This record gives sequence, structure tokens and C-alpha cells, in this order.
Amino acid sequence: MPTTPTAPETGPEPTETRPTSTPGEVLPGAPTAAAELARVAAGRAAEVLAGPAPVRLDDVVPAPEQVFPDPAGDFTLSADAALRVSPAGRDVAEQLATWLRPATGFPLPVADAPEDGPLTLTLSPSAPDAAAAPANRATDDGSGGPGDGGLGSEGYRLDVTTTGVRITAATPAGLFHGAQTLRQLLPAAIESPTPVAARWAVPGGTVVDRPRFPYRGAMLDVARHFFAVEDVLRVVDHLARYKLNHLHLHLTDDQGWRIAVDSWPRLAEVGGATAVGGGPGGWYSRDDYRRIVAYAARRHVTVVPEIDLPGHTNAALVAYPELAPGKVAPPPYTGTEVGFSYVDPADERTYAFVADVVGEVAALTPGPWLHLGGDEAFKVPAESYRAFVERAQRLVQATGKTVVGWHQLAPAGHVDGRVLQWWGTNGDDPETADAVRRGARLIVSPANHAYLDMKYAPDTPIGHDWAGLIDVRRAYEWDPGTHVRGVPAEAVLGVEAPLWTESVSTRAEVEYMVFPRLPAVAELGWSPRATHDWQRFRSRLAGHGPRWTTAGITFHAAPDIPWPAFSSPSPSPIPTPRPAPETNPR
Repeated sequence: MPTTPTAPETGPEPTETRPTSTPGEVLPGAPTAAAELARVAAGRAAEVLAGPAPVRLDDVVPAPEQVFPDPAGDFTLSADAALRVSPAGRDVAEQLATWLRPATGFPLPVADAPEDGPLTLTLSPSAPDAAAAPANRATDDGSGGPGDGGLGSEGYRLDVTTTGVRITAATPAGLFHGAQTLRQLLPAAIESPTPVAARWAVPGGTVVDRPRFPYRGAMLDVARHFFAVEDVLRVVDHLARYKLNHLHLHLTDDQGWRIAVDSWPRLAEVGGATAVGGGPGGWYSRDDYRRIVAYAARRHVTVVPEIDLPGHTNAALVAYPELAPGKVAPPPYTGTEVGFSYVDPADERTYAFVADVVGEVAALTPGPWLHLGGDEAFKVPAESYRAFVERAQRLVQATGKTVVGWHQLAPAGHVDGRVLQWWGTNGDDPETADAVRRGARLIVSPANHAYLDMKYAPDTPIGHDWAGLIDVRRAYEWDPGTHVRGVPAEAVLGVEAPLWTESVSTRAEVEYMVFPRLPAVAELGWSPRATHDWQRFRSRLAGHGPRWTTAGITFHAAPDIPWPAFSSPSPSPIPTPRPAPETNPR
């Protein structure tokens, strides 16, 4: 069972102390206008002598839609700074302060106040919807300068001047994404968990930004190897850092059932006791799952639970043999082959099981999606498979959730809103294109570009190569909007990067496979296609190496990225090459 989670990406709360004065500085609260002018003049002189901010305004990942640098507008965060925020955006401001306090040592109090301050977060719900504005508009008024109309549900505008930083958005999600951009615009030392003596400079100018696709996600397979709650929370933080907004949890498979279901308790108690290689297994209680969902929601990440059916069900059959076609319990499975197990599609007891499970999981999940799996049910006859899927889809729909499933669901009858997740390696897929013509939308996860469990190179110590080797360039150089032939861009809901864990068993190994490829997929999902440029991306990505090192994030020092010399990852528990597990055709 998971241990009590600790909050990732936070540091000790610094003691709130007032700064002491230095030559040329006047302490906050000085009574005269002359003293205030002297303080400002001294600060500006120091900034001129210190040079420009070490990060450029266009160094952000994912690339913003519009960037308007102002080299004369750099801002320096001082010890007496406070965050001013619209009341509805206070939680975002509190999170931003939590990110900045450990390294700066500044108290950074948060106040509900409409007036500008050094850091101001403003909600403007009246901003027009993004759909009402041109997608690549230069300005609102045609003058060529930045505008902030049409920010939509996740967009933001960030303005940096010598006197302060303002983030404006129509929603808290937009404010949150803007705060993540501000975080990247500060020096890499901002990721330190302890105070650092540094000039906390932000490059001047304006960013106007919003996402290309509404669905941008990653998947963590917790079924093959179980990951404790605190590990999942850390993955949520990684997604949020790069403006990904969905975490798909693969909760059930042959090797383990990872979520408690009150009406079928042996699913977790028995089915959750195993893992690949004979590991100890584990599962999430209802409170564990609620904690993951709530933690993600605060970071504007939606959890997408997957209950894989009708195949990939050996763990469920061990717990409840009456679900098996022969009504005999199979032995627990700790290997990595696929396609051999399935629930009995001809037994009404199976559908009572499906209704109970998806009903309980849906009730615990505030997001709109519930993933049915549906792939690699090789031993189920085609007609029986189709009938099962059509009935299971209706059971999910009855919970009020929208059905998501792997693209093998395509031949089954359509239900309103259905989303197919495409994981093929050949973009020519007539069955999926036909399902889209019947109303389905698509999440694109090509295994030979987006699967984070594929090796970077032949000598990568963990991972697979059945879909090919995926270096950072291969993860970046494809277009979700045009990848599946016969599927128009408007039918593409978004992009997702799955991490299957047959060969991945620790937090460090998760991070090693995720970084640096996750930011590449994140940019495909967020940034306008016109901004995609490999050479520029690899240069921007290189600057994140020092951030990951400072934050204690394990990553692969990919040779195709020009990392700064000081950003090499510290020694980590990534194993030496070990025998590859049995091939998984997924």
C-alpha cells in the first residue's frame, strides 16, 4: 500500500524577515517621495550594472504563441516583493509563491488586492473566447503589438516591465500556465530547495499565449509496476510544469489491479498483490485516489482513469474466477506478454462487474473522461468483441462520463462524444478514419514518436525498441494534426505520451524515460505549428538541464541536445543494461 505522500516541488517555508539596508537602498516604508525615488534610482543603476536577465523571453518550453521582447524592460524581484491577486486567482498565487520562496528566501506574501504590485495576477473573465479570434493574431487592433483578446480557457498574457510582472487570464488555469512561464523566465537557480544568493531577474516584454489542442497529456502505467501516491504526485508536477493538462492512469492489467472497488474488494486485495517480475504490487485506496485527483486538479491537470477491458484482465480473473470464460482462476501473471486474457463476453455477470467498476471509478473522478482500454483482446472473436465494447460504452455513458478507448474500439458502434486514442506506427488507418467520420475524436499517441517507454538509443539501459528508437528529435518532429491520414485536424482532440512500465520500476527510471522527451511532446500539444523548429527547440530545451539538475530531477543527457556543461545529471539509480523483458506488441 502507498505511504503517506509528501508534497513534491516544495521547500521549507522561509522565516519572514525584513531586509536590511545596504548603501543606496531605503528600507520599505520610508516616508518621503525623495527617498522612494532614490530607492528606485539605485535599483535601476544596479540592474544596468548587472546586465540583462540571464534567460531570454523566448526561451520558454512549450514555445509561446507570441513573444514581444523589451530589452529595456527587465524586472528584478526584490526581498520586499508581494503578490497581488484577484480573489478567484489566490490559489494560483499561493502556488507561485511556494515555487519561488525556497530559492529566493523571500517571504512573498499574497494579498487579495486589485492594485498593481511587483507581481500581479489578474482574472479577466470577460476576455473573448479563443474561438472568436484569429488563431495567430498579431494584435487585437492590427497595430503589430501584443494583444490579449481571445485568451480562451487556458491562455494568458504576461507583461514584464521594470516595475513589475502582471499575468492576465480569463480563468485560473490560464493564470497557472502564465505562472509556469514566469517560473521558467527566472534563473535556473529558482528550482533550488534552499536559498541561493542570486539576482532574480525576469526578461522584459510581453507574452501572449494559448494552447493549440485542448487535450495534452501523458500516461503512467501503474499496473505493470506499482507507483506510490507520492511518485504519482511528482509526475503530476512534471506535467504541469510543461502545461500538460491530463494524466492518464493505466490502473488495471494482467499483472495488477491498482484501485480499490468496494463492491468487488478482491480486485485490489488479490488482483493488486502482484507486479512484473514478482514485485510486491500495491493498490490505491479510495482516499489515495481522491488525493491524486485533488492534487492534480489544483494544478489544472485532469485525471483520466483506465479500466482495461475486455482483455488485459488476468489480475481480475485471479480475484474473481467467475469472470473468466472457463470459470477457473488463472495463475497470477508477472510476465510481460499480452493478448491472452479476457473476461467472458457471454456472461451477464461480466456486465454487472463492468457496471459496478466503472460506476465506482466514475464517482471518484470529477473529470469528464473514463478510459475503457479495449486493445489486444486477441482471443475474443470479432463479433463478440464488438458486442462487448458497444455494451461497455453504454455503461460508461450511463455514469455521465465520455468514453475514451484505444483505437481498436474503432469498428464498434459510436456513442456521443467517443474519443479514440491512436497508438499505431503507420498513419494509414482506414478503420480509425471511418470512426472519425462517424463522430469520434482522436487523441494521437503514435508509438514510434510518443511512447516514452521506447529506448533513446540501442544502449539505453531500460525500455523497448519494438516501435523503434525514439531520440528527442524523433519525439519532436511530427505533427499531431496531420499524422493520421483521413483524419482532419479539427477532429484531433490532442496528444498524449504514454509510459508503459514493464521495464520501469522506480521514480528515477520514470524521470529518465520522461525527460527530455516529455517537453517535446508538450510543445507539439501546446504551441502553434508555425513555431515548431527543431534547432530552436533543442537550444531552448538545453537551458532546462540546469533546472532539472537543481530540482533533483533525473534525466537522460541526450547527445542531440547542447546541454550546458553544468547541467549533467548527478549519479542516479538507473541500472546498467539488463535482459529485455518479453516483447510487448503494444
